[in-house]
Amino acid sequence: MTDLPPVPEALPRPVVDNHCHLDIGRDGDALPVDEALATAAQVGVTRIVQIGCDLERAEWAVAAAASYDAIVAGVALHPNEAPRVPDLDAAMATIEALASAHDKVRAVGETGLDSFRTGEEGRARQVESFRRHIDLAKRLDKTLVIHDRETHEEVLEVLDEEGPPDRWVMHCFSGEAMFARACLDRGAYLSFAGTVTFKNADGLRGALRLAPQDRVLVETDAPFLTPTPYRGRTNASYLVPVTMRAMAEVRGDDLETLCAAVESNTFDAFGGIWGA
Repeated sequence: MTDLPPVPEALPRPVVDNHCHLDIGRDGDALPVDEALATAAQVGVTRIVQIGCDLERAEWAVAAAASYDAIVAGVALHPNEAPRVPDLDAAMATIEALASAHDKVRAVGETGLDSFRTGEEGRARQVESFRRHIDLAKRLDKTLVIHDRETHEEVLEVLDEEGPPDRWVMHCFSGEAMFARACLDRGAYLSFAGTVTFKNADGLRGALRLAPQDRVLVETDAPFLTPTPYRGRTNASYLVPVTMRAMAEVRGDDLETLCAAVESNTFDAFGGIWGA
């Protein structure tokens, strides 16, 4: 995998990459899990939330969490996957079984809405799937992880109608300050990815500055959304320090203090003691 960026300087305190796809490659095979975990740990990223976005990848996520102390899992039908499954009832039954399969499955997600890759013909199925994932998270006391691409108001509308679970995360937060406030007022954790480093992301940086320190998380969404100056190359959990340093600078926070807060917030957001 020749497009991997160099390993950055380690963080002063550990943090969790709360949204990663270790099983997905970009322009080639995925980085071997043992190597991905070891390189991440080398720079202070000592734990990962592995997200499975379809039935096969959800099974992979559960198996990975069961096999590695550093991994917990989230399982769901991605909003772009939901319209493709031939039998939503059967698929959701499988997701529920996987969410219940192991105590290290901490999240239901990523679910939500996406109007970028799914058109109007799939919207009703997306909304139905989102509602059912919300219900599942509440019934199983799991963290809800939300994917929102160009659907800010629609996501809030569904959440208001269904009522959010006790713990929910806006994965790869993509809104501006006003939307951040609306999510925070409803109890969300806001997770920031490499996009916060992008040149055209002033609105997103405004949301980051607005968010209270006890509601901020960090993620990679690896192998996607690689932070500047490596945008366009393969992302991996070991690049979290690049995003964390940018976040601290935007917020005017001491880096070590922000790392401690993000670590604590992630434990709280995903249900307490890691691995319990």
